[in-house]
Amino acid sequence: MIISIIFFLHLIFSLVIFTIKWQEDKLSTAFLNIGLIAVLFAVGWSIEGIVAKAVMEPKGFGIHFDRDTFALTLLTIGEYFFYRLYYKPIQTIEGDKGKQ
Repeated sequence: MIISIIFFLHLIFSLVIFTIKWQEDKLSTAFLNIGLIAVLFAVGWSIEGIVAKAVMEPKGFGIHFDRDTFALTLLTIGEYFFYRLYYKPIQTIEGDKGKQ
């Protein structure tokens, strides 16, 4: 069940980013962002799977929080902080306009 929620959150996030980038830039930029999210998800899940394998046994903490769920949870936490920095809007300082 937890795995389904994590996959659903990634799907919703991908659709939101696709829509925003399509409206702000163009369609090719939106597809590039989806590709970035997919590659980071796949590679990150593999790396976090190695970490989870070193930390816990396959059955994990219970029937709903096994080793794969633990790896996906670690991945989601890491992606949250990465994407907050990556998709952060560039803010300009009002006082610096025109000064050079």
